[in-house]
Amino acid sequence: MQTRKLGYTDLYLTTVGLGTWAIGGSGWEYTWGHQDDAESIRTIQRAIDLGINWIDTAAVYGLGHSEEVIGKAIRGRRDQVIIATKCGLVWDEGSTVPYGRLKAWSVRKEVEDSLRRLNVDVIDLYQIHWPNPDNDIEEAWATIADLVREGKIRYAGVSNFSVEQMKRIQPIHPIASLQPPYNMLHRDIEAEILPFCAANNIGVVVYSPMASGVLTERFSRERAAALPEDDWRRRYNDNFREPRLSANLALVDGLRAIAARYSRTVSQLAIAWVLRRPEVTSAIVGARRPEQIEETAPAADWAIPPEAVAEIEELLARRAEALKGGG
Repeated sequence: MQTRKLGYTDLYLTTVGLGTWAIGGSGWEYTWGHQDDAESIRTIQRAIDLGINWIDTAAVYGLGHSEEVIGKAIRGRRDQVIIATKCGLVWDEGSTVPYGRLKAWSVRKEVEDSLRRLNVDVIDLYQIHWPNPDNDIEEAWATIADLVREGKIRYAGVSNFSVEQMKRIQPIHPIASLQPPYNMLHRDIEAEILPFCAANNIGVVVYSPMASGVLTERFSRERAAALPEDDWRRRYNDNFREPRLSANLALVDGLRAIAARYSRTVSQLAIAWVLRRPEVTSAIVGARRPEQIEETAPAADWAIPPEAVAEIEELLARRAEALKGGG
């Protein structure tokens, strides 16, 4: 599986990384529904077997549970995997709703908690999850810089930051990476963020390349309706509701035809589409079962043909017109 260098660092990431948000399981505000831990461990280990060399997680996924599961899954295989986790979203005892906190003392506590849950001595890539509260991003970043010097973190990155926010913290300590959302339905980063990262040697690891499951072979009206009641997508994601639902279904039909011509799946097409950008180091691909990562991993080595990119642009233009016409 091919790798790309992450910004200025000496980390070479496979172009597909394993995302573990859903592996956090149920019982908190942004769950993907119930998840079996044994299945999660098999999924993580299968990803490593396939050659995927990095895992992305966050303290808040499952309120610490995702990190704990990863710690069990990589036992005896630490030298085969790069671990990326995040801070800044915390929760109170007895609460299932996280909130933003970026005070120095809190960041230090989160690092220690993540090290313990992951059962590792050092975190390879530590990221501020959201710039919230905005006024505290400098304080958090300076603390993370101290933790790099102390040897508890190898490299420091950010997630969901704007260009202006990155400019504010870059003088304190160099930014190794940015983690933004990027997919066919969410292209905001193309205008300013990707050029800024390229100009400043900041790696880009994108999340949600399959738009939380919309851009997959299995997406359908029935599947959208069957989401568990506690699944965050049912409550917070407009792509699973009208008028976007019908427009997205039409898009997936068109993508399915393109993918089939190359003996690929819609998921692989969506992942290869984000990897077409030279600024993108890797795409974070979520999986809950071994067969899911087996299906998506081959996208890491597929260079999407220019003619397919052009066809996708036409499909996206039609989707935009349909949504515009539908009010």
